[in-house]
Amino acid sequence: MKSRNKKLLAIGLSVVGLAIAASLVLNAFRNNLVFFFSPTQVAAGEAPKDRAFRIGGLVEAGSLKRSEDGMQTSFVVTDTAKSVTVHYSVKEYGPLPDLFKEGKGVVAEGKLVGDGQFAATQVLAKHDENYMPPEAAHALEQAQKAQTTLSK
Repeated sequence: MKSRNKKLLAIGLSVVGLAIAASLVLNAFRNNLVFFFSPTQVAAGEAPKDRAFRIGGLVEAGSLKRSEDGMQTSFVVTDTAKSVTVHYSVKEYGPLPDLFKEGKGVVAEGKLVGDGQFAATQVLAKHDENYMPPEAAHALEQAQKAQTTLSK
């Protein structure tokens, strides 16, 4: 084999190797990417049906229900315009955060199941009196603006 052909083969193999590495990195990134949706967006059908995503807002007052054995919890997340029921298995995914309460900000990660209900695999609660996840705060602000516009 000529020196020129060896160089071309080495360059070709390098390009193929880089392409394979880039596709593996992009595929891993796509599989681990989790988007945030508000309850209004979920109700409008904008959330993916077959992929995990995050939903955030406020835990609706009076909506927190625990099973008798304490292993299943359900609650309603709202952005003051729309609401979505969230189911969480303490047995499978561990206890809810200590700061998780009705009327407080929450972000849940999971998938839609059945009739528009959300099966959470992780629940995140705010960490102090002044904090709310930026995505949840923005969703609440947008919902309040929409309600103000509709009521005028």
